[in-house]
Amino acid sequence: MFINVFYINKIRNQCSLLFVDVHRGIFDRYFTISGTAMAKTLKEAKLTTPNARKELKSGVHWRSIDPEIHLGYRKGIRAGRWLVRWYSGEGKYQQATLGTADDVIAEGTLSYASAEKAARKHVTAARLEARAKAGGPLMTVALAVEQYVEMRDATDTKRAGRKTRSNASQRLGKHVTGTPLSAVALHALTEQDLKAWRTGLSEMKTATENRLISDLKAALNAAWQNNRNRLRSDTPTIIKYGLKAAQVHGDGEEIARENQILTDAEVGRLIKAAQIVDNGRNWDGDLYRIVLLLAATGARFSQLVRLRVADVQESRLMVPTSNKGRGTRASRIAVPVGKDVLQALVTATQGRAGEELLLMRWRHKQRAGSIEWARDTRGPWQPTELTPPWQEIRRIAEMADVIPYALRHSSIVRGIRANLPIRLVAALHDTSVQMIEKHYARWIVDGLDELAARAIVPLVH
Repeated sequence: MFINVFYINKIRNQCSLLFVDVHRGIFDRYFTISGTAMAKTLKEAKLTTPNARKELKSGVHWRSIDPEIHLGYRKGIRAGRWLVRWYSGEGKYQQATLGTADDVIAEGTLSYASAEKAARKHVTAARLEARAKAGGPLMTVALAVEQYVEMRDATDTKRAGRKTRSNASQRLGKHVTGTPLSAVALHALTEQDLKAWRTGLSEMKTATENRLISDLKAALNAAWQNNRNRLRSDTPTIIKYGLKAAQVHGDGEEIARENQILTDAEVGRLIKAAQIVDNGRNWDGDLYRIVLLLAATGARFSQLVRLRVADVQESRLMVPTSNKGRGTRASRIAVPVGKDVLQALVTATQGRAGEELLLMRWRHKQRAGSIEWARDTRGPWQPTELTPPWQEIRRIAEMADVIPYALRHSSIVRGIRANLPIRLVAALHDTSVQMIEKHYARWIVDGLDELAARAIVPLVH
């Protein structure tokens, strides 16, 4: 049979895949990859069944499963092995071994269909990795956390006006860095990876776990946003479902527990105990003032340590809002306080610039060649520095289980019991009406019952 070579070349230039059946076997099959024909023709081997593969000669045989992917079979003395090769650009191919063929036994081996599936999966993963490595270092969970921590530390340093580490830095450094999850590449991240990491948090309190999860979620989402062209498009979905907030079990995990709602007398005992500890340690009122303000404002520790001297006004404190949430909010909340509280702050404000931090404490340094410690410089309170003296405060107050956050709980309940509007209570404490209703529902109901009782009038005369 005569074949017009010009006609064949014309068709080949127009098609990506051309079959030419020639009785005498002059041509078998041509492939075109990225517009360039392969140097050698690919002869399709019969690989689909063990019997078909038994007829093959020793060596490697290939079959196309995609214009740019070939499934290979290397026939050995006993069983053969499956291979895959794929076009990786610039006229180059890559090759990998997939596993043993089911020539002798089926258990633990790969059939043709399984090998084809494994080949596609392997090539997809290889291409994802190649794209992930393009234009920068491979983005792993550890690198995502590192970059996020740098950003958070820089933000907190700017807010505080001094170099500092963020809470996210401490949490992620302790619970993520160095774990198996940290080594996982972001392009290969799965929900299973995230859920396996979360099993190690089973002993953690729900609120603490959710804060950690929120930090990790923010770190991974930031990494994806900055590297979208190198990562899978479904990565945000994996992060979303793999790091869903821990759910409260049963009827609810009551944050404001009964034994943490203090009477005014109990609050007074804690303040008095703080003053005793302060005097005993020669802290010049630093400890006393911060405990007093925790009780007087119901603010979080993280808010109070950002107070400026200028925030102390005639009958109120301008308390900085928390760093939680998104969007634009007022930077400070006006919280009324008593004259006794303002009087206690006089020594902390006199002769100081308005932009200076209000609540400071002494730093100590060991004397050279001595075991004695001496005052060195004054600096802002750190998140963990209230814990040691608090143990002594509750021992003196004879309140063994009370926590500093009880002062916030008690302030909120005090407002509710005073029949202040829930919206006002929420605003004064920098939280939402929904959070107040969720965690302080019992005291709201008690207050409403009291109001309803006042509306009762005698009807029978």
